[in-house]
Parts: sequence; structure tokens; C-alpha cells
Amino acid sequence: MHETLDERLVRVVPSERQLRHQSMEFYGFIHFTVNTFTGREWGDGTEAPSIFNPTALDAGQWARTAKEGGMTGLILTCKHHDGFCLWPSRYTDHTVAASPFREGRGDVVREVANACRREGLAFGVYLSPWDRHSPLYGTGKPYDDYFVHQLEELLTGYGPVFCVWFDGACGEGPNGKKQYYDWERYYETIRRLQPEACISVCGPDVRWCGNEAGHTRPSEWSVVPLRTRDTEKIASKSQTADDAAFRERAIAASDLDLGSRALLENEKELVWYPAEVNTSIRPGWFYHAEEDDKVKPLTELLGVYERAVGGNATFLLNLPPDREGRLHEADVRRMRELGAALREQYAVNLLDRARIEADVCRPGCPPENVREDSYDSWFAAPDGAASCRLTLRWDEPVNVRRVVLKENLRLSQRIERFSIRAKTADGRTEVCAGTTVGYKRIASFPEVETDELEILIHDSRVCPTLSFVGVY
Repeated sequence: MHETLDERLVRVVPSERQLRHQSMEFYGFIHFTVNTFTGREWGDGTEAPSIFNPTALDAGQWARTAKEGGMTGLILTCKHHDGFCLWPSRYTDHTVAASPFREGRGDVVREVANACRREGLAFGVYLSPWDRHSPLYGTGKPYDDYFVHQLEELLTGYGPVFCVWFDGACGEGPNGKKQYYDWERYYETIRRLQPEACISVCGPDVRWCGNEAGHTRPSEWSVVPLRTRDTEKIASKSQTADDAAFRERAIAASDLDLGSRALLENEKELVWYPAEVNTSIRPGWFYHAEEDDKVKPLTELLGVYERAVGGNATFLLNLPPDREGRLHEADVRRMRELGAALREQYAVNLLDRARIEADVCRPGCPPENVREDSYDSWFAAPDGAASCRLTLRWDEPVNVRRVVLKENLRLSQRIERFSIRAKTADGRTEVCAGTTVGYKRIASFPEVETDELEILIHDSRVCPTLSFVGVY
């Protein structure tokens, strides 16, 4: 029997590694290196290790702030493009061991990894493949050997790593040559030493959303063409210089559609490749004192959170420590506000007081299953049904501003179009309409008082599933 396009699309499902990563939802970047002391965004590799001297470094403060803000992990820039290592690497003298920090006996990577463990956060590493200091850069295999040795140090000396984050920056080295990265060798090293870690951006597990401004797509698909994995690895498309316009560029129209039926119809190879939205809490990625009054407002951060985590992506927010090695009070204050707002907004699920009905239902997958946020039980429509309706009723009116929907991703991403209607004095009013759901869709709308909500799935690739519904 001939397989339809929709049947072929839903055969693509995430790995358990990818599922775990997406369930982290919101985690942090820590950009910290010699750039913090030079005031630059990108170093050129000529910086003397002696300038790296954070006199009051407090990785515990970083981890506590991240946790208070609602984050689940931290990724540290262990080595940025300047080539300076925040750990005492055995393969170069361009490290913290040559700096005044902790009298040459410091290890920032260890301090951050330990602080994350104390706070119950996952720990991840960023290691730039572009090394503007190393004389080996551009020599081919000798540099790859060097880079893999550093990967091995990070992946064997600091406990479990949830993520290895690679960007695609690829410029000339000090010898005027470019390096063609042996990505497959890097991936093999990570899979061998940290098989649970996701490899992000220039990697097979998590893809870049396409900008550094926190912009998101209205329809984010996780099932995309296999060739999407190569986008950031192509040197001609990578960054070769720091550029504010690049950091803030909006999503190009050509990038808006990565996974519609029309786009995938003639694709031979498909892959599960979910998006990550990354931005900084300030205009720059590294700390600059002149940006102390430019921390993003709470409303902007909440908006990015709801569009990213609530738009089938994860949210990676950068927090840059200052020259003393502490997060500035303005950043700490904003993170506390963000965490408090998120906890308040999603504290009480009004669904707990509602009755749930469905117009159609697959045997063994009743609508009651959406009360528990789990892939072990879920609601599903019967085979052949591309649409369905869930009705939620309360004995007394409730005030609603957000509805959270989640699909059972173990059965792939299926929903193409949905809407939510509320029973009001004017009849049934559509309060929200959307396309994809995926891992999570946060449907946000002006507050409405109602005693009945309808969740309508209008179109789905095959019979739709919902693993969780939240009403807030």
C-alpha cells in the first residue's frame, strides 16, 4: 500500500536525548573570557592571559541567579574564538593557568560545573572550533587533533554534560589559513564520551532559529529536511567577523518555512531537528559597563519565553558576568523578576477544576489523559480523523489568559492548525488561532471570563494527539 506524505512525515520522531533536551525548555549561556576585560565581543587571539583576573568570581551566584530565573541549566563559553581556555588545558599555555586568577591555579569550568551541581542545574560547554590564537589552526588534521584533545578534556573532567554548543564561526587563523572542521570526528568524540549530551547548532540534535534577536517563527516544525543540518556548517554562511547587524537580523522570509507539507513534499531525507532561540539579556554577549542600563525589560523577556518555549523551541538566554566575575545587579534583579513572573503565571492550572469531553476519541486514549504532563498517557483522535474538539467546562466562570497545549512527541509532530473558542455573553468567541503545537504551544490572549472553552484541532497530518492541556 502506498505511503502518503503525512504518514511519511510522522514516522520521523525525536531521540530520547532530544526529548530530554526540549523538556529543559529554558537555560542559560555564560559568555566570559578575555573579552570581558578588553571590552570586545570577539577577541583576536593576541590577548595576554595576564589580563584575565576576575577578583571576586562567584560561579555560585551565576547558578543561583539562573535557578531563580527559572532556568534548568547553564552553558559556559569554555573557549571563545580568541582561543583562551577557562580551564588549565594540557594542550596550550593560553589558559587560566597563565593568568593571575586564583594565582594560576584556577579552573572556571570546574567552578561552574560544581556550582550547577549544587543548584540542581545541568551543565553544558561551548567550545569554539575557530581558534584565533592556535598556530595549528588551518593545518588540517594537526588542528583537529588539538581540538579533539580539548573536547576530551571537557567531556571527561567535569561530570555529565547536557549540551555541547558549536557555532559556525570560521575565519582565518594567525597563519592566514582557514580550517575545514572535521565535524564527524567531533561528533564521534562527543557521542563516545557523553552519549546523553545534545550537540547544538553545528550539530545533529538542535538547530539555530536563525537570528540572535529572540525572533521566532509563527509555525515551527521539528521535522525538516536532512540538509538543514548543514546550514551553519557551510563556511560561506558562517560569521567571519563580529557584526551587530548579524546579531540582530530578523528572520528572512526564505527561512520562515522549514517544514510545511508543501516544502517537504519532494524531500527524500527528513530528520527531527528542533529549534533553539538564543539571545542575550543585554545588547552584547560579553559584559560592557556601558550596557548596565540596557538590560532587556521583563515584558520583552516574557515575550521571547512565550514565543520560544511556547512555540516549539527552547530558549537560551545569555547572562554575561562582569570583570569581577559576578553578574551585575541589574541582570540579577531582572532574572528574579522573570522567575517570579513565570512561577506566578503558571502556578494554578484551572483545568484541575474542569470537566473534559471530546467529540471523538481513540480507545484507550481518553481526554482525561491531558491532565497529566506526561508522554506515558495522552489523548488521541481515532485513525483517519484529522480534526477533533475538546470541550472544557467549569461549574463557575473562570478568568483565562493562557492555554498551554502539548503533543505527544514520541508519536511525532502532527497538528497543522488549531483554534480556541470561549463561551461568552456574545456567544462563542474565538480567542486564539494558531498552526503548529509540537512540544508546547502557549496560546496567550486578552483575559476572558468563561465557564466553557473549546479546543479545536482543525487539521493534522494524521490523527492528532495531546499529551497535556493547561489553562491559566
